[in-house]
Amino acid sequence: MPSSVSDVRVLVDFDGTIVPGDVTDHVMASFADARWLELEEAFQSGRMNSRDCMAAQVALLRATPADIARAVSERVIDADFPAFVQLCQARGIGVTIVSDGFDITIEHMLARYDLALPFVANHLEYLGDRQWRLDFPHRSASCRMTAANCKCLQVPPRPQRTIMIGDGRSDFCVATRADFVLSKGRLTDHCRAQNLAHAPITDFGDVVADFDRWIAAARQGQPNTDRLPNPARRPSMVPDPATAQTALTG
Repeated sequence: MPSSVSDVRVLVDFDGTIVPGDVTDHVMASFADARWLELEEAFQSGRMNSRDCMAAQVALLRATPADIARAVSERVIDADFPAFVQLCQARGIGVTIVSDGFDITIEHMLARYDLALPFVANHLEYLGDRQWRLDFPHRSASCRMTAANCKCLQVPPRPQRTIMIGDGRSDFCVATRADFVLSKGRLTDHCRAQNLAHAPITDFGDVVADFDRWIAAARQGQPNTDRLPNPARRPSMVPDPATAQTALTG
């Protein structure tokens, strides 16, 4: 057990981040009408919000609970994610999974790897006869993105610092509220375009190798735009550990 609780908290995305191969997409591809791809394209292009997109996609699912569990078992987590969890536990850092995907897929995956972590996700409910419905217990009426799961609700107030780890569109909004972002994929492009404090990563091996430096950056940098009364921008950190600065200037 850690000797004290850290002032840093980590929020980490699930699909595409903890699990390199998107579990939600795999479930949809396995058991949904092909129209789910048209809905996904509408979401990714910004023509549809995630809440409406996912509700419509889930309406196309035709599978039993056993089918869903089998599909989840066909995907694996990042090989270094358990080591990352252990690292955070040793430092007293809380880790919460924040996902725009399905709660039961996260439950299955965490149980499979014997990981006990809190998570917030959309609730996938079985209606019988191979049909499903999606509920949104973590939505917010004030969410700017009309997200299925408003991840911004999980950002703790000051003085606690937040590191966000993610990869895609569902992480765009919360990235502006975090103190530092470890990014993959489209989230890296977004952080660059918005000039948010971030470091590109490939996998959790990168996170484990440089995590203490990222913690220092989160503590010493100024808060991201949405956490300031008067918005300001910060420079990104360069991805090369040999040349990256350990603290950000305001």
